[in-house]
Amino acid sequence: MPDDVKMPAKTPEIVTFGCRLNTYESEVMRSHARNAGLENVVIVNTCAVTSEAERQARQTIRKLKRENPDARIVVTGCAAQIAPAKYAEMPEVDQVLGNQEKLQPESWGLPSAEKVLVNDIMSVKETAGHLIGGFEDRARAFVQVQQGCDHRCTFCIIPYGRGPSRSVPIGAVVEQVQALVAAGYTEVVLSGVDVTSYGPDLPGSPTLGQMIRRLLAMVPELPRLRLSSLDCIEIDDDLWRLIETEPRLMPHLHLSLQAGDDLILKRMKRRHSRADAVAFCAKVRERRPDFVFGADFIAGFPTEDEAMFENTLRLVEECGLTWLHVFPYSPRPGTPAAKMPQDNSRFRKDRAARLRAAGDSAVARYLDSQVGRTATVLVEKDDLGRTEHFAEIRLGRTYPPGTLVRTHIDGIDGGVLRGTPL
Repeated sequence: MPDDVKMPAKTPEIVTFGCRLNTYESEVMRSHARNAGLENVVIVNTCAVTSEAERQARQTIRKLKRENPDARIVVTGCAAQIAPAKYAEMPEVDQVLGNQEKLQPESWGLPSAEKVLVNDIMSVKETAGHLIGGFEDRARAFVQVQQGCDHRCTFCIIPYGRGPSRSVPIGAVVEQVQALVAAGYTEVVLSGVDVTSYGPDLPGSPTLGQMIRRLLAMVPELPRLRLSSLDCIEIDDDLWRLIETEPRLMPHLHLSLQAGDDLILKRMKRRHSRADAVAFCAKVRERRPDFVFGADFIAGFPTEDEAMFENTLRLVEECGLTWLHVFPYSPRPGTPAAKMPQDNSRFRKDRAARLRAAGDSAVARYLDSQVGRTATVLVEKDDLGRTEHFAEIRLGRTYPPGTLVRTHIDGIDGGVLRGTPL
């Protein structure tokens, strides 16, 4: 959540919570709102992945209204899709839009007489390839290639906010990336709810790897392509070849692992085992040894005991993970996990802290290993950027966002690499 959410009084502004897909969709809404000539409107694009995310969204809505009393507040996103009445009841909210409606230009025309416009998301069958010209943050661009999820992990409410899995046709993906490259973007991130499920709903059933191979062939001027969160059990043969041979595919993968104990994975209704995760990371590094992994973990899932947690903790080292996103388990009403015994709740924060500490140690070791090497840095703001492996680095010299700078890594300051442009 932004530290300062006070908005200008006139131009449509957006506060975005949650995932990279929400970031992309916020830009689609920004374009629609501008084209409709809307003024003095604030759009809150919510997330439902945890109860805390929803609490922050409601808190932000109230603060926005206090600081912008004349502004019209429109709430959308996954939390609004799942529980529209909860947001419609807030006196600060003028309208609630569902995840399908927020991407339709007609939703941003004249204000509807209906306060709630939320369709049954499970009825949606297609995902449009919305073309956008750019992002407020000009460092990198996110492109939606997939939407929704057909899996039913016991802790997750997101399928009910996003609907069934559906893919963006390859031609639309290529057209979007071509437009972004023409606008000056040097790095594109492919995003979705379940990216590795890409393709079976499209004619010919292309795989994610086939789509990426064709994208890179048709947009040869794109310098860098990055993937968002992947499921390690769904990597197709074309993607394996790209991992091994394609230098424009960044050597950084973020994995949706969630746990490292087989019984907990089974109770989460995940499709991979602990051994699958270890084997996947080993197989990637056999093909390209410099790859770096991030991972999502849930600490304190119902029925998790200390031995089960230790299995997860050891997975960080066994897989050679670096960038960890750790969440204490938060029961979501309407999910099977919320009905499981919650008798380990007092350990959740402690276990999350221990996992984060393991991640901090992994990051420190990784940063130490990079000193003396060279990297191509994507500048995000002023002199701060990220390497191919997504490590933060300061260059000591200011560049426009999106600039690629060949850099020698000299040292580490405060957990951030320090470099000298070459």
